Amino acid sequence: MNYTTFAKLYDELFDQSAYEDWLTYTVATVKSPQGPLLELAGGAGRLAIMLKQAGFPDVTVFDLSEEMLTLAAQHADEADIELPLIVGDMREWSDYTAKFATITSFADSFNYLANEAELLAAFKQVADHLVDQGQFVFDVITPYQTDVVYPGYMYNWHDDERAFMWSSYGVEAAQHTVEHELTFFVYQNELDAFQQVQEIHTERTYELEQYKNLLAAAGFTDIEVTADFGKQAPDAKTTRWFFNAKKK
Repeated sequence: MNYTTFAKLYDELFDQSAYEDWLTYTVATVKSPQGPLLELAGGAGRLAIMLKQAGFPDVTVFDLSEEMLTLAAQHADEADIELPLIVGDMREWSDYTAKFATITSFADSFNYLANEAELLAAFKQVADHLVDQGQFVFDVITPYQTDVVYPGYMYNWHDDERAFMWSSYGVEAAQHTVEHELTFFVYQNELDAFQQVQEIHTERTYELEQYKNLLAAAGFTDIEVTADFGKQAPDAKTTRWFFNAKKK
Protein backbone atom coordinates (compact mmCIF):
# COMPACT_ATOMS: atom_id res chain seq x y z
CA MET A 1 0.00 0.00 0.00
CA ASN A 2 1.49 3.36 -0.98
CA TYR A 3 1.09 6.83 0.49
CA THR A 4 -1.43 7.72 -2.22
CA THR A 5 -3.73 5.12 -0.69
CA PHE A 6 -3.07 6.51 2.79
CA ALA A 7 -3.92 10.04 1.63
CA LYS A 8 -7.15 8.81 0.08
CA LEU A 9 -8.18 6.98 3.23
CA TYR A 10 -7.30 9.95 5.42
CA ASP A 11 -9.36 12.21 3.15
CA GLU A 12 -12.35 9.88 3.22
CA LEU A 13 -12.32 9.39 6.99
CA PHE A 14 -11.82 13.04 7.96
CA ASP A 15 -14.80 14.51 9.82
CA GLN A 16 -16.70 16.21 7.01
CA SER A 17 -18.79 18.30 9.41
CA ALA A 18 -15.63 20.17 10.44
CA TYR A 19 -15.39 21.60 6.92
CA GLU A 20 -18.84 23.12 7.33
CA ASP A 21 -17.72 24.80 10.55
CA TRP A 22 -14.51 26.11 8.96
CA LEU A 23 -16.53 27.36 5.98
CA THR A 24 -18.99 29.24 8.21
CA TYR A 25 -16.13 30.75 10.21
CA THR A 26 -14.20 31.78 7.10
CA VAL A 27 -17.22 33.36 5.40
CA ALA A 28 -17.95 35.34 8.56
CA THR A 29 -14.33 36.37 9.17
CA VAL A 30 -12.70 37.15 5.82
CA LYS A 31 -12.92 40.87 5.05
CA SER A 32 -12.05 40.72 1.34
CA PRO A 33 -13.88 37.66 -0.04
CA GLN A 34 -13.53 38.89 -3.62
CA GLY A 35 -9.75 39.10 -3.34
CA PRO A 36 -7.35 36.21 -3.96
CA LEU A 37 -7.33 33.68 -1.11
CA LEU A 38 -4.74 30.99 -0.42
CA GLU A 39 -5.63 27.86 1.53
CA LEU A 40 -2.26 27.03 3.09
CA ALA A 41 -1.80 23.31 3.85
CA GLY A 42 -5.16 22.89 2.13
CA GLY A 43 -4.79 19.14 1.66
CA ALA A 44 -7.37 17.51 -0.60
CA GLY A 45 -9.04 20.84 -1.32
CA ARG A 46 -12.35 20.13 0.40
CA LEU A 47 -12.64 23.54 2.07
CA ALA A 48 -11.24 25.41 -0.93
CA ILE A 49 -13.95 23.93 -3.15
CA MET A 50 -16.63 24.86 -0.63
CA LEU A 51 -15.28 28.42 -0.54
CA LYS A 52 -15.48 28.62 -4.33
CA GLN A 53 -19.05 27.33 -4.20
CA ALA A 54 -19.86 29.92 -1.52
CA GLY A 55 -18.81 32.77 -3.81
CA PHE A 56 -15.09 33.23 -3.26
CA PRO A 57 -13.95 33.68 -6.87
CA ASP A 58 -10.17 33.27 -6.51
CA VAL A 59 -9.01 30.40 -4.30
CA THR A 60 -5.68 28.54 -4.50
CA VAL A 61 -4.56 25.46 -2.54
CA PHE A 62 -0.98 25.08 -1.26
CA ASP A 63 0.20 21.82 0.29
CA LEU A 64 3.36 19.83 0.92
CA SER A 65 1.82 16.55 -0.25
CA GLU A 66 1.58 15.89 -3.97
CA GLU A 67 -0.74 12.99 -3.16
CA MET A 68 -3.19 15.29 -1.37
CA LEU A 69 -3.06 17.78 -4.24
CA THR A 70 -3.81 14.97 -6.68
CA LEU A 71 -6.97 14.32 -4.68
CA ALA A 72 -7.72 18.06 -4.68
CA ALA A 73 -7.52 18.08 -8.47
CA GLN A 74 -9.91 15.14 -8.63
CA HIS A 75 -12.39 16.76 -6.24
CA ALA A 76 -12.25 20.04 -8.16
CA ASP A 77 -12.87 18.22 -11.44
CA GLU A 78 -15.85 16.40 -9.93
CA ALA A 79 -17.24 19.74 -8.71
CA ASP A 80 -16.51 21.37 -12.10
CA ILE A 81 -14.39 24.02 -10.39
CA GLU A 82 -11.09 25.55 -11.45
CA LEU A 83 -8.71 25.24 -8.52
CA PRO A 84 -5.04 26.28 -8.85
CA LEU A 85 -2.71 24.00 -6.88
CA ILE A 86 0.77 24.68 -5.48
CA VAL A 87 3.07 22.04 -4.00
CA GLY A 88 5.52 23.47 -1.48
CA ASP A 89 6.82 23.73 2.07
CA MET A 90 5.11 26.38 4.20
CA ARG A 91 8.44 27.16 5.90
CA GLU A 92 10.10 28.29 2.65
CA TRP A 93 8.26 29.24 -0.53
CA SER A 94 9.92 32.54 -1.42
CA ASP A 95 10.32 31.41 -5.03
CA TYR A 96 6.55 31.76 -5.40
CA THR A 97 5.96 35.49 -5.82
CA ALA A 98 2.17 35.88 -5.97
CA LYS A 99 0.48 37.81 -3.17
CA PHE A 100 -2.94 37.24 -1.65
CA ALA A 101 -5.53 39.35 0.12
CA THR A 102 -6.18 36.48 2.54
CA ILE A 103 -4.30 33.38 3.65
CA THR A 104 -6.14 30.74 5.66
CA SER A 105 -4.89 27.53 7.28
CA PHE A 106 -6.92 25.10 9.38
CA ALA A 107 -6.90 21.56 10.81
CA ASP A 108 -3.80 21.89 13.04
CA SER A 109 -1.45 22.57 10.12
CA PHE A 110 0.98 24.71 12.14
CA ASN A 111 0.99 22.17 14.98
CA TYR A 112 2.98 19.78 12.81
CA LEU A 113 5.99 22.11 12.68
CA ALA A 114 8.85 20.95 14.89
CA ASN A 115 9.67 24.06 16.90
CA GLU A 116 9.18 27.81 17.33
CA ALA A 117 11.85 28.62 14.73
CA GLU A 118 9.91 26.69 12.08
CA LEU A 119 6.66 28.29 13.19
CA LEU A 120 8.17 31.78 12.92
CA ALA A 121 9.58 30.94 9.48
CA ALA A 122 6.13 29.84 8.33
CA PHE A 123 4.49 32.98 9.73
CA LYS A 124 7.08 35.14 7.94
CA GLN A 125 6.37 33.36 4.67
CA VAL A 126 2.66 34.07 5.14
CA ALA A 127 3.40 37.75 5.74
CA ASP A 128 5.63 37.89 2.67
CA HIS A 129 2.82 36.50 0.51
CA LEU A 130 0.10 38.83 1.76
CA VAL A 131 -0.66 42.24 0.34
CA ASP A 132 -0.30 45.19 2.74
CA GLN A 133 -3.11 45.00 5.33
CA GLY A 134 -3.74 41.43 4.17
CA GLN A 135 -5.54 39.02 6.48
CA PHE A 136 -4.18 35.83 8.06
CA VAL A 137 -6.78 33.42 9.49
CA PHE A 138 -5.81 30.08 11.04
CA ASP A 139 -6.31 27.71 13.94
CA VAL A 140 -4.14 25.63 16.26
CA ILE A 141 -4.84 23.17 19.04
CA THR A 142 -4.21 24.39 22.58
CA PRO A 143 -2.10 23.05 25.45
CA TYR A 144 -5.34 21.83 27.05
CA GLN A 145 -5.88 19.64 23.97
CA THR A 146 -2.36 18.18 23.96
CA ASP A 147 -1.97 17.83 27.72
CA VAL A 148 -5.47 16.81 28.87
CA VAL A 149 -7.73 15.72 26.00
CA TYR A 150 -5.44 13.75 23.70
CA PRO A 151 -3.34 11.54 26.01
CA GLY A 152 -5.09 8.16 26.11
CA TYR A 153 -7.50 9.08 23.31
CA MET A 154 -8.55 6.22 21.03
CA TYR A 155 -10.81 5.98 17.99
CA ASN A 156 -11.59 2.82 15.99
CA TRP A 157 -13.63 2.44 12.80
CA HIS A 158 -14.23 -0.34 10.28
CA ASP A 159 -16.38 -1.55 7.44
CA ASP A 160 -16.22 -4.82 5.49
CA GLU A 161 -12.99 -3.96 3.68
CA ARG A 162 -11.23 -1.38 5.84
CA ALA A 163 -10.36 -0.69 9.45
CA PHE A 164 -8.84 2.37 11.08
CA MET A 165 -7.28 2.71 14.54
CA TRP A 166 -6.18 6.00 16.06
CA SER A 167 -4.37 6.17 19.40
CA SER A 168 -2.85 9.30 20.98
CA TYR A 169 -0.09 9.55 23.56
CA GLY A 170 1.48 12.40 25.46
CA VAL A 171 5.22 12.93 25.04
CA GLU A 172 6.74 13.42 28.49
CA ALA A 173 10.06 14.80 27.27
CA ALA A 174 8.45 17.53 25.16
CA GLN A 175 6.12 20.21 26.46
CA HIS A 176 2.60 20.41 24.96
CA THR A 177 3.39 17.60 22.51
CA VAL A 178 1.35 14.58 21.48
CA GLU A 179 1.88 11.64 19.14
CA HIS A 180 -0.92 10.07 17.11
CA GLU A 181 -0.49 6.49 15.94
CA LEU A 182 -2.66 6.03 12.83
CA THR A 183 -3.10 2.49 11.50
CA PHE A 184 -5.13 1.44 8.46
CA PHE A 185 -6.01 -2.09 7.39
CA VAL A 186 -7.30 -2.43 3.83
CA TYR A 187 -8.48 -5.66 2.24
CA GLN A 188 -6.53 -6.60 -0.90
CA ASN A 189 -8.54 -8.86 -3.21
CA GLU A 190 -5.50 -10.15 -5.06
CA LEU A 191 -3.90 -11.25 -1.77
CA ASP A 192 -7.13 -12.30 -0.03
CA ALA A 193 -5.75 -10.56 3.04
CA PHE A 194 -5.65 -7.24 4.84
CA GLN A 195 -2.65 -5.01 4.28
CA GLN A 196 -1.50 -2.60 6.99
CA VAL A 197 -0.14 0.93 6.73
CA GLN A 198 0.87 2.97 9.75
CA GLU A 199 2.08 6.50 10.43
CA ILE A 200 3.06 8.42 13.54
CA HIS A 201 1.97 12.07 13.53
CA THR A 202 3.50 14.43 16.08
CA GLU A 203 1.75 17.66 17.06
CA ARG A 204 3.13 20.42 19.23
CA THR A 205 1.56 23.62 20.51
CA TYR A 206 2.53 26.60 22.67
CA GLU A 207 1.08 29.04 25.15
CA LEU A 208 -1.14 31.73 23.68
CA GLU A 209 1.34 34.53 24.34
CA GLN A 210 4.02 32.65 22.41
CA TYR A 211 1.79 32.56 19.33
CA LYS A 212 1.03 36.25 19.67
CA ASN A 213 4.72 37.11 20.06
CA LEU A 214 5.69 35.06 16.99
CA LEU A 215 2.94 36.66 14.92
CA ALA A 216 4.09 40.12 15.97
CA ALA A 217 7.71 39.21 15.13
CA ALA A 218 6.57 38.06 11.68
CA GLY A 219 4.88 41.39 10.99
CA PHE A 220 1.28 40.95 12.12
CA THR A 221 -0.91 43.24 14.18
CA ASP A 222 -4.53 43.45 15.39
CA ILE A 223 -4.34 39.83 16.54
CA GLU A 224 -7.77 38.50 17.53
CA VAL A 225 -8.13 35.11 19.21
CA THR A 226 -11.42 33.25 19.64
CA ALA A 227 -12.71 29.75 20.39
CA ASP A 228 -15.42 27.49 18.98
CA PHE A 229 -15.03 28.71 15.38
CA GLY A 230 -15.18 32.34 16.43
CA LYS A 231 -18.31 31.97 18.56
CA GLN A 232 -16.78 32.33 22.02
CA ALA A 233 -13.93 33.87 23.94
CA PRO A 234 -11.16 31.41 24.90
CA ASP A 235 -11.04 29.97 28.40
CA ALA A 236 -8.88 27.48 30.30
CA LYS A 237 -10.56 24.49 28.63
CA THR A 238 -10.51 25.76 25.06
CA THR A 239 -9.23 23.00 22.75
CA ARG A 240 -8.65 25.07 19.62
CA TRP A 241 -7.69 28.74 19.16
CA PHE A 242 -8.77 30.66 16.07
CA PHE A 243 -6.49 33.53 15.04
CA ASN A 244 -7.40 36.49 12.88
CA ALA A 245 -4.48 38.84 12.25
CA LYS A 246 -3.54 41.65 9.86
CA LYS A 247 -0.26 42.21 8.09
CA LYS A 248 1.26 45.56 9.07
